[in-house]
Amino acid sequence: MSYLRKKSVESILAEARSKTLAPTMRTMDLILFGIGAIIGSGILVLTGKASAEAGPAVIFSFLIAGVACCLAALCYAELASTIPSSGSTYTYLYVSIGEIVAYIIGWVLIGGYVLSAATVSNGWSSYFSRLLAGLGVELPKEYYTLPANGGYGNIPAIVIVLLITFLLSRGTSSSKLVNNLMVAAKVGIVILFIVVGSFYVEPTHWTNDFAPTGFSGVMLAATTVFFAYLGFDAISTSAEETINPEKALPKAIIVTMIVCTAFYILVCLVLTGVVEYSRLGSGDALVFVLEEVGQNKVAGIVSLGAVIGLMAGILSFMYAGIRIAYTIARDGLLPKVFTKVNDNKVPSTVTWSLGCLTAVLAGFLPLGKLAELANVASIIAFALVSYTTIVFYKKFPDVKRGFRVPGMPVVPIISIVLFAALLYSVTLTSWIIFFVWVIVGLIVYFTYSYKHSKIE
Repeated sequence: MSYLRKKSVESILAEARSKTLAPTMRTMDLILFGIGAIIGSGILVLTGKASAEAGPAVIFSFLIAGVACCLAALCYAELASTIPSSGSTYTYLYVSIGEIVAYIIGWVLIGGYVLSAATVSNGWSSYFSRLLAGLGVELPKEYYTLPANGGYGNIPAIVIVLLITFLLSRGTSSSKLVNNLMVAAKVGIVILFIVVGSFYVEPTHWTNDFAPTGFSGVMLAATTVFFAYLGFDAISTSAEETINPEKALPKAIIVTMIVCTAFYILVCLVLTGVVEYSRLGSGDALVFVLEEVGQNKVAGIVSLGAVIGLMAGILSFMYAGIRIAYTIARDGLLPKVFTKVNDNKVPSTVTWSLGCLTAVLAGFLPLGKLAELANVASIIAFALVSYTTIVFYKKFPDVKRGFRVPGMPVVPIISIVLFAALLYSVTLTSWIIFFVWVIVGLIVYFTYSYKHSKIE
């Protein structure tokens, strides 16, 4: 038995056709799912931070980061239309490189998605507490303060994670409806901000000092905002619950990236046009700008929309982590109990297991640098998916594809180079956390997974 044994394309397609999970997702559901994952804490927090770093030239930062992610999105679109599996990156690597590499990346992505969901739930808790305060309801500080700092834990974050876990356990038909409503609210407040804020734009704020920190500032901001795009890959994890995935998945991935990039750029233009860029470093830049021009009521609506909209990000990241864990377990690399589905055709055991883990992380641990594990995982995964697209191009030229990457193999190669460059910005602490998690995964693999793999 080899550590690099591979799954066949035929076996994956057979699994997808078995329909263990109920297919209910259509193209528009997938687009809203992707927007829910991408437009969240990124547009509510990172736009202000990046604008303070690069000034009005931050629009080029988003373009640069957007191009890098769009290249990877094209690769995801081809692979998702060729191998419609809920395993996403894990499954693609299982076919192209081999078991142990696929397992480790799958293991890292599960941790990354869980940490992303926990991080977003922390952000949600902050907005929720602020919203309550605005309504005259003061939540005791102990209820959102970590035990290490004298509190009971982040109780609101725990509650919202468990509620979303319950929603996910009810099936995609229920969770997609709620997700679509939450994303509609989120998109609504972004459009509201753009429309209202545009009336207060002073063009001189753009022209007087367009690129105050030069090219280096633009690139620094590009590294920052790259992380605002994470989540589009979560769309591919819904492959087995998608109706006509060969066509729906690539359309959804590409449309999602275009829409999100446009929203990011428009928001940054308004932010830097209404106030001077140097004042935009706060984590609630949209609310800050609206309050600066006296639009307090609109700022309140934005805060309410943020509370609703951020829940969509938690749902999307949890969903993606659950589906990858389920697929790994189905291959025998994690305990069989994680493959059990309930009456709603949902893998309930793994759903509640990861939901409770996310709740514990969100409620009792200072995430801080831990959240950067998601960034490292995503950069490496994007680069490997781009590489896998080249492998498929050479090894499986006749496999039916619903979408083909243009400019093959140049586009995937450029994508790999861009992501390799982004790894230089990762801190030593993040690398240490990353390798510790990888070592834990390797221990699980050699003590359990290797012996129980369904591939001989």
